[in-house]
Amino acid sequence: MAWGPDGWGPDRWRLYRLVGREVARTVRGAVARLSAPPAILARVRVGALVIAPQDLRTSDATFADDIYSGLFVFAGRSLAAGGGSPFDYAPPSPEWADELYGFGWLRHLRAADTALARANARSFVSDFIAGRGDPVLARRTPVAARRLISFLCQSPLVLEGADHGFYDSFLRAIGRNAQQLERDLRRGVVPPFRLNAAVALCYAGLCCEGIQSILRRATRVLVRELERQILADGGHLSRNPRFCVELLLDLLPLRQAFLSRSVEPPSALLRAIDRMLPLLRLLRHPDASLSHFNGMGATDADHLATLLVYDDTFGRPMMHAPNSGYERLEGGRVVLTADVGACAPLPYSVAAGAGCLSFEMSSGPQRIVVNCGLPASGSDLRQLARSTAAHSTATVDDASSCRFVVKSGWWWERRMSAWLSRRLGPVVLRGPMNVAAERVEQGDGLVLAARHDGYMQEFGLIHERRWHLLPEEGRLDGHDAFLRQGKGAKARLPGRARGHSVAVRFHIHPAVAVRHVPGGIELASALGEVWLFDAEGAEVRIEESVYFAGLSGPRRSDQIVLYLAVTDSAEVRWTFARLAGASAR
Repeated sequence: MAWGPDGWGPDRWRLYRLVGREVARTVRGAVARLSAPPAILARVRVGALVIAPQDLRTSDATFADDIYSGLFVFAGRSLAAGGGSPFDYAPPSPEWADELYGFGWLRHLRAADTALARANARSFVSDFIAGRGDPVLARRTPVAARRLISFLCQSPLVLEGADHGFYDSFLRAIGRNAQQLERDLRRGVVPPFRLNAAVALCYAGLCCEGIQSILRRATRVLVRELERQILADGGHLSRNPRFCVELLLDLLPLRQAFLSRSVEPPSALLRAIDRMLPLLRLLRHPDASLSHFNGMGATDADHLATLLVYDDTFGRPMMHAPNSGYERLEGGRVVLTADVGACAPLPYSVAAGAGCLSFEMSSGPQRIVVNCGLPASGSDLRQLARSTAAHSTATVDDASSCRFVVKSGWWWERRMSAWLSRRLGPVVLRGPMNVAAERVEQGDGLVLAARHDGYMQEFGLIHERRWHLLPEEGRLDGHDAFLRQGKGAKARLPGRARGHSVAVRFHIHPAVAVRHVPGGIELASALGEVWLFDAEGAEVRIEESVYFAGLSGPRRSDQIVLYLAVTDSAEVRWTFARLAGASAR
């Protein structure tokens, strides 16, 4: 939240209301715990494990060698533990800690399929069960949910060759984990965490004997949360493609677990899966990666390919997702995806980016225009990657179109912001709410037009953008307009002569070489294609950028930036054109 002459203004009151709602949620959760039925508060006793669900996440047996040598690489960060336990060290980042305590990495040890890997897995699980590590980090609801699913899926690895004492302690750990998640549901955790907990508890109820009551309660919560959180077009309320991928990787084995136990899967579960898979096709580029919108970083192509095998349509991707706020234009070799949706509801916006009207463009398997994407770790880098400047869209006076909850203001406001960040994460306090989009097919191509009001409150400006894709010509024509609305906005301009500085950015994929040439800017891909960018109505520059979504970490890249000044209104036109004679393989 940026300070101005009058402080935060409406943002300050949004912060106060948000804190009030979360305090009320905390109080309701405490009351719910006190009034919970004895069945929920009773200790969960697991009788036995009856099935081990499939883990659809791909594994890498070489990871077992790293583990044996004491190297733990999670979320783009590494820790060398030598001969010690990773639970005895300070985590390199919060995301690294989530991976460690979630135990999803056990699947790599299972892939090694050696006695040494099995012994290592039991040793690490024993360390955790014995209380080593940070209980606060392990206690977080999504981490506990991931750990419960991981223990159940990888139980054959952990239990093969184990003695009776370890087996009992392992079952007790599963029971404690399930009980914790049930209590989290009672105390009113934020909605995305409720869905995580419900999925994990359904796994536990299906895989374990003696806790059928957990399955009944968890199924009711799962149905309710899927109906609330999965939109009609298959998107999640967070608008985060990564959340959809991770959720589907859990829901598909859960569906099979229901069938394996001869229990009819809830219809809400079946509908959610059927709706979510086509949305991933909309956001998928020809290089098998997903568009970098609202929390999406590097794509694990193996995971995406595994999911799309379950898509019964196997057809042309859907082009229009009005509920999720995404559009796809496709013609010839060119694919364009655009973010034309309003900001995610506040409890779901912890990874949302300020990228309204941003877009990505591919030609064949080569990405050309991208957003920077979300890095795997690092709170400062992740906050930077969520800013409008990290997206291929327009910024006004270097401000983002969203306002995030940050620790600034008076001391009590800093305390409130810190408390909210611990409880909810770095959510979006305010963002574009009135976003309109329209698409039409013209004789020579496809047209998508959209507008948003993210800069209305501070600057009195509406941003409009128009894309015109001409597949036969291999060309994308674009138009950005900035329109002043509102008398109050005009009054804030001294003499209405100062205006505002606008930067329209196009982040270019690192594999594309960018240079000035007569007639514009040349973009040469490693696959042999050459494109020409040109613009009118603005100063055109090539500047450095960072591509956060690289598989090996952040990479240096370039961006094309159009600079213009806006007083009452302004517009700029631009074009990406594939040069005649360029390779079209």
